[in-house]
Amino acid sequence: MGPEQTIGTERLVLTPLQVEDAGELVRVLADPALHRFTGGRPATLEELRARYAAMVAGPGRADERWRNWVVRRRDDDRAVGTVQATLTRHGGRWTAAVAWVVGAAWQGRGYASEAARALVGWLGRQGVDEVVAHVHPDHLASARVAARAGLQPTPERVDGEQVWRLPPGEGRTARLGDRLAAARRRLVVGREDELALFGSALAGEKAPFALVFVHGPGGVGKTVLLGEFARLAGEAGVPVVRLDGRDLAPSPEGFLAALGRVLGEPPGGSPLAALQRRPRAVLLVDTYELLGAVDAWVRETLLPELPDRHLVVLAGRDPPATGWLADAGWRDLLRVVPLRNLRPSDSQAYLDARGVPAAQHPAALAFTHGHPLALSLVADVAASGGDPTALATGQRPDVVRALLERFVDRLPGERHRQALEGCAHVRVTTEALLAATLDGDDAHELFGWLRRLSFVQEGPQGLFPHDLAREVLDADLRWRDPESYLELHRRVRRFIVDHLRRARGLERQAAFFDLLYLHRNNPIMRASIDWGSLGTDRAEPATPEDREAVLALARGHEGAASARIAAHWWERQPETFTVFRSTDGELVGFVAGLALHRAGPEDLAADPAAAAALAFVERHGPARAGEELLHYRFWMGTDTYQGVGSAWNLMAATSCLEWLTNPRLAWSFSALADPGAWHVTMTYLNQRRAPEAEFEVGGRRYAVYAHDWRAEPALAWLDRMAERELATDQRVDVLEAELPAPLLVLSEPEFAAAVRQALRDVRRPDALAASPLLRSRLAAQAAGGTPTPATLQALLREAAATLRASPREERLYQVLACTFFEPAATQELAAERLGLPFSTYRYQLAGAVRRVTERLWRGELHGSDEPG
Repeated sequence: MGPEQTIGTERLVLTPLQVEDAGELVRVLADPALHRFTGGRPATLEELRARYAAMVAGPGRADERWRNWVVRRRDDDRAVGTVQATLTRHGGRWTAAVAWVVGAAWQGRGYASEAARALVGWLGRQGVDEVVAHVHPDHLASARVAARAGLQPTPERVDGEQVWRLPPGEGRTARLGDRLAAARRRLVVGREDELALFGSALAGEKAPFALVFVHGPGGVGKTVLLGEFARLAGEAGVPVVRLDGRDLAPSPEGFLAALGRVLGEPPGGSPLAALQRRPRAVLLVDTYELLGAVDAWVRETLLPELPDRHLVVLAGRDPPATGWLADAGWRDLLRVVPLRNLRPSDSQAYLDARGVPAAQHPAALAFTHGHPLALSLVADVAASGGDPTALATGQRPDVVRALLERFVDRLPGERHRQALEGCAHVRVTTEALLAATLDGDDAHELFGWLRRLSFVQEGPQGLFPHDLAREVLDADLRWRDPESYLELHRRVRRFIVDHLRRARGLERQAAFFDLLYLHRNNPIMRASIDWGSLGTDRAEPATPEDREAVLALARGHEGAASARIAAHWWERQPETFTVFRSTDGELVGFVAGLALHRAGPEDLAADPAAAAALAFVERHGPARAGEELLHYRFWMGTDTYQGVGSAWNLMAATSCLEWLTNPRLAWSFSALADPGAWHVTMTYLNQRRAPEAEFEVGGRRYAVYAHDWRAEPALAWLDRMAERELATDQRVDVLEAELPAPLLVLSEPEFAAAVRQALRDVRRPDALAASPLLRSRLAAQAAGGTPTPATLQALLREAAATLRASPREERLYQVLACTFFEPAATQELAAERLGLPFSTYRYQLAGAVRRVTERLWRGELHGSDEPG
């Protein structure tokens, strides 16, 4: 076993101990608190010199070695503590007993952990076979250092201290995972009180409390703290079960399904029973603010079923609901932990760990007030070469906003700025989205750069920034550069719509949620969508096994009469039923989009809604051959009925996807039990209330909203939605005024007369403005929105131009041109210009008008073959 060597780390240098070091270390080790668990008192200078002289001299035995180092900071060579290893050999195997001490003034900065890890690594490289440490069972800080050095607790006790031991094979060849874990632990600072509270619950056979409720604002470090809780539990040998509210449906079924997946339960198994089989466990639930819908169930049903030695931690932005505090039982078993900013010493330790220059610490601490996310952004700005504390006078007090602005100012390049702004604007960012929206070949590099940012997280569908960072970045671009913001929005939207039209199944549903997310800043849609549960559940075709559950749901929410009608449609059109399932396959709602164009007399007799809708269609725009009529006659969620929630999200996805992808759709209808709750939203979606299509079942009146997709086809509707996405001051009366006028349904003779008159007026836009053809399905589809006289002019010219495809009919086109498009002063002069007898000219003119009318009439009847 060789002598001591200098050992270097990122922030520290471990130098072999010398007797002369006593003069400096006597001040470092002067705090009596350092002896709280070891006993004794601080040594005097003379005592320390004598002790160090003996330590340097060594034990004088071949089978024992003493190795001691002074722990010094790399940047100023200042001593902050010591580490030591006592090496003994038994049967040819070397065992090292390690210890560490850091002066009270330098504790909480991760120095002890960094030095201990370095020492254990050095011992492994020297061929030491076993590394142990003796830690007082109440010394939680020292236990954390041992764990961060890779040691694990054992049941052994020596002189009242617990023996920690490095697992076999550890310390010789470090794994990349060890390096990652060590790097992450190095950035965990402070929270001693919270960790001590959690540790006290693990220390005894039964904790004095059963639930820890951690709450605090976004970015304050709740997720990091739960990670430390998980680590401490693992070190204590207590199994950990960890859930996140972002990854599960906010329903009992969704919660249990997620629990089952984490526990490895097979489909149909009981996750609650699996937990009950574990006499002791820790259940950690992060992002609990998204699970408000199941809070009462968690309190009253789930947790009381757990074994009494289980410990539960709920962490979210909101404090516990009054139900927890009003219950006398839970008051005794609950510990509420409001998570606040880090203390100054902890903040400085974090900045040290991230390599922020010490000269910037005072201003950074004064500026961030210890907010963890703000501190991480300080480090990001500093790493980019900027001074994160150089803020202008009058800078607004929003710390995160100000730091992000400083960070953006120091980005590597303009492309990185654009990538970050795009990531903040969309629900999730993929490499494909970056490539499509940034128009470059560096998407892979930019995606990798985004992944490395401290405030960007990874999910199963892509990258997404921390909520606070997203809000600040997106709002800042919109305020600072509205034109660039609009262009970004258009590019992103174009990619998502493209993807939506190409995708299938659940991928298409996810693409719709991406499109819906672009509406999140609109005040109408912000209140209409359950953004927290977006994408957690799924919609899929109903199966015969779903029948009873679907009918029971209809009966429970709407009564027996409604359920009988639902049963009728199930027998007649089972394929029109779509069910909503949670992540574990449980039914959480359904929708029935009935095909009214296939309804027969018995259907109309069975359901007043179908009869009323078809009568409405006949009055306001009859369907022509091949056109379809769709009625979302039933839709509801298990718990929410027709309220805001996951079922409404999926109803919106199901209906909108049909609207956008069915080229034969003429009319769609949606039935609502409470029009007052949904009128603003439906008007925003350009759905017109149709009183004539409303109906009554079981004593309840249902409102109906309708849309004529011939008057406003899918692409025109998408364009209108694009205009509304970014609006922040819309009023319902303004939206109602924008609703498209009903189509005018002309008979064939009326249509032909209108075409003849339009040809006469083709060069007079003011006269064309009165043409009934402007309210035809043909004109609406051609315009992709509201037709204008220019729309009619183009339709007439295009229909006439088709005559030129045939040499035999070219002469008919020339007759039309000389009469209407480039007319002679009189028909007689037109005939003369064409070299035709007047009677022949008149005969050919009638034929030409007839051919144009026939072509336009086919378009009116059958529309375009293109989707949308």
